[in-house]
Amino acid sequence: MKTFTKILLYVFLILLVSLNSFHYSFSQATRFPTQYNSPLDYQRATGKRITSFNEAPMLAELVKQGKLPPLKERLPKEPAVVEVVEEIGKYGGNWRRVYTGAGDTPGFQKIIAESLLIWNHNGTKVLPNLAKRYDVSKDMKEFTFHLRQGVKWSDGQPFTADDIMFWYEDIALNKELTPAFPAWLRTFGNPVKIVKVDDYTVKFIFTHPNVLFLENMAYEGFWILTPKHYLKQFHPKYTPKEKLEELAKKEGLQYWYQLFGNKANIWDNPEYPGLWPWIPKSKLGAMNYVMERNPYYWKVDPAGNQLPYIDRITSILVSNTQMITMKAVSGEIDFQARNVLWTDYPVLMENREKGGYRVLKWPMALGSTFALMPNLNHKDPVLRKLFENKNFRIALSLAINREEINQLCTLGACEPRQATVLKDCPYYSKGLEKLYAEYDPKKANEILDNMGLTKRDKDGFRLRPDGKTLAITIEIMDNPMYGPWPDICELVKKYWEAIGIKTAVKVIDRTLLNTRWQAAEFDVSGWAWGRGLTPFIGGPKFVFPSDTTYNPGPLYGLWYQTGGKSGEEPKGDIRKAMELFDRFIVTTDKAKRLRLGKELIRLSTENVWSIGTVGLIPNPVIVKNNFRNVPEVLFSEHLLLTPRNAFPEQFFIKE
Repeated sequence: MKTFTKILLYVFLILLVSLNSFHYSFSQATRFPTQYNSPLDYQRATGKRITSFNEAPMLAELVKQGKLPPLKERLPKEPAVVEVVEEIGKYGGNWRRVYTGAGDTPGFQKIIAESLLIWNHNGTKVLPNLAKRYDVSKDMKEFTFHLRQGVKWSDGQPFTADDIMFWYEDIALNKELTPAFPAWLRTFGNPVKIVKVDDYTVKFIFTHPNVLFLENMAYEGFWILTPKHYLKQFHPKYTPKEKLEELAKKEGLQYWYQLFGNKANIWDNPEYPGLWPWIPKSKLGAMNYVMERNPYYWKVDPAGNQLPYIDRITSILVSNTQMITMKAVSGEIDFQARNVLWTDYPVLMENREKGGYRVLKWPMALGSTFALMPNLNHKDPVLRKLFENKNFRIALSLAINREEINQLCTLGACEPRQATVLKDCPYYSKGLEKLYAEYDPKKANEILDNMGLTKRDKDGFRLRPDGKTLAITIEIMDNPMYGPWPDICELVKKYWEAIGIKTAVKVIDRTLLNTRWQAAEFDVSGWAWGRGLTPFIGGPKFVFPSDTTYNPGPLYGLWYQTGGKSGEEPKGDIRKAMELFDRFIVTTDKAKRLRLGKELIRLSTENVWSIGTVGLIPNPVIVKNNFRNVPEVLFSEHLLLTPRNAFPEQFFIKE
C-alpha cells in the first residue's frame, strides 16, 4: 500500500504542475559549449581574433603582491579556447552544491576532470585537450601524444612527459601500488608500453590494435596525470624506504605504499597539485568541501579571459539525496546535476520561485532506467535452466506494462523500451528498442504454457519442473541513483505474478548487493542499462557479461575478465558475443567495425539478457536563476562525465 500511495502522490503532483509535455529538442537553436585547440584555431573557425589575455581580480591582486607570477608566465603559449553558451562571463562568486560523503567523489571528478583528450558535448568525438595533437599508426597499435607546451600544475611547476612516465613506471608497474594493471590500457591481457619521445611527446604502444583507446582516454585518462615533482618524495625510488616507513608510522600507517596512497588521494589531500579548473582544498567529510580556482589553469574564453570564471566551489555535506531538494527549495544550491531524483521534479518545479532557481531536463543516456537481469549462473539448476531459456526471458519481458511504469513511476517522461542503445548511438538498428517490449501478457502466458509450465499450486502460481512453486526474488540496492527502482519492481512483481510467477522484491545495501552479484547468489537483480550512446567504452558489461557486476552472467564475466582462469566458460550466443567483441576491438577498418558493433548490439537485444523497462529518464538539473552559461539541454551520460561535457569552467554567476 505504501508504494501505491506514493504512486498516487506522483500522479497528483503531475496534475498540480501541469507536466504535459516532455520533449527533448536538440534543435539548431540549442547552444552548446565548444572547445578550440588554440586561439589560432578559434580564429580560423569564427573569424574572430584574441588579442590579449585577462585574469580574475583576485589573481591580479596576488600578482600585485608578488605572490603569483604575471598571467603571461602562467598561461601556455597556446591556451585552449572554450566558446561560451550564452555570454562572456563575469569573474567571482562561490558555486554552492551538495555532496553525500566520502563515497561521492565522482561528483567532484565529473566537474573538474581533464585528460590528454576530452569529449565534446554529446560524445560524438574526442577533442585535443592537454595533448595539443595526436598521431595514430595505421594498425592502431601506436598512439603518439604531443603535449600542450607551457601548461603548469596548480603550484606553478611545469607539466611534461615526465609526469606521465612517472605514473607508468613508478605507479602502474609497481605491484605494491597497482596490483592489477588498468584494463583499458591492455590488449588481450598485455599491458601498454609507454615511451617518452621528448619532454613534450609520449607514445603508447600496444601489442594489438586498440580501436577504443582514444575514447577510453577521454573517459579514463584523468588518472594517468600525476605530479612527479610532488609524489616522488613519497616513493622509495626517489626517497629512502626507511624514511618513508618512518613517515608512515607518524601518520598511523604501517607501509610506505599506504602513505603514498594517502598523498596521491586527489580528494583528501589539500596539498596535491592539479591541472584542473578548481583544486580541492578540503578533507573528505568536511561539512563544506571547498575547491578553489587554479591560478595556472590553461584555458581561456573567446575574449582572452583566463578560466574559470567562478572563484570557488563549496559542496555542502548532506546525509541523503532527499536533502538536495530541501536545499534547493531553500535557495542554497546554485547548480546541481548529481543525485537529483526525477521523482522530485514536481516539488522542485512547484518551489522554483521560492528557491530562485530553474529546473532543466537533461535526458540521461540510459538504454533503460532500470533493467532486470535474470541470473544465468544460478546455483539452483532448475532456475538456471529457466533463466537460460530465451523464451522464458521473452515471456518475462512481454508481461511488463512499460507504459504504465512510465506513467506511474517516471511522470510520463520516459520512453517505454527494451534494454538497448539509443537512436543517437552509431550501433543502433531500427526497431531494436521495441523488441519484445510490447505489453502482451496473453502471449507471455502462451510461451510459459508451451514450455510445459502448466501446473499450478493452490495459490495459482506455476510449478517448476521439480514440483516446487516457481518463485523468484528481485534484489535491488537501497539507494537507486537513476529512478524509482523499488516502485518499478513492485509493478513488475504484479505483472509477473499475473502470469503465474510468484515474485518478491528485496531492497538491500549496495555493498551487500555487489557481493551477492559477484558470487552469482541472486535470482533476478537489476541496474540501469547504461552507456546508451557509448556501449563499448569502459567495458561492454551491459552488452554481454564482461565482468562481475551489473550484468546477468557474473561468472561468465569473470571467465572473460580473467582469460578463462576463473569463473564459468560460456557457450552459445554469450560466447559468440565475446568473440565478436574480440574481433571488434582489433578491427581497424571503420566500416567493418561499425558492422561488428551493430551485430553485437542486435545479438544482445535479441537475446534479452537484460530486460528493459523505460529509458531516457530526465536528469533534473537545479540551476539558480543568476547561474549562467548552462546548456538548456544536454545528454547526461556517465562516460561523458556529465556535467564535464557542459564545460563548467565557463559557468558564471551573474549580478
